[in-house]
Amino acid sequence: MASTDTSSRPSTTASKTDAKSGGPGGTTTIADSVVATIAGIAVRESDGIYALGGSASRALGSVRDRMAKAPDPSRGVKVEVGETQTAVDVDVIVEYGEPIAEDAKDIRTRVTDAVETMTGLEVVEININVLDVHLPGSDDEGEDGGRRSDRVQ
Repeated sequence: MASTDTSSRPSTTASKTDAKSGGPGGTTTIADSVVATIAGIAVRESDGIYALGGSASRALGSVRDRMAKAPDPSRGVKVEVGETQTAVDVDVIVEYGEPIAEDAKDIRTRVTDAVETMTGLEVVEININVLDVHLPGSDDEGEDGGRRSDRVQ
């Protein structure tokens, strides 16, 4: 089961000696950021999701992604990890025309399956905040990530 270490806020899974293999006991620590990353990847795999995070976090994240040369999979995801349970909050932008209720159900299923399978924590709550709807063609981005204008070539 998992417990929270209040000094650094990771979750800790303690286990006794494995009866089947006779192996040694010990603890496994899973940081909150690990749970957020797992949830973020699961959300991005859901159909109908254009992006995660609000416009400010996406803009700041874009700069960080360029500096790190890799995207941050936990952007737009917040988690609370307890002893045996976790709660997840996700900020999403959906594609226009997508059934939001079905997309939310798909997100909950994917996140629950991924987090529970990989961490052993029970997911007790997934709050999905739909911040915007993406219209096709509304923000064509160039290779440098900047917005192109139809007026300037």
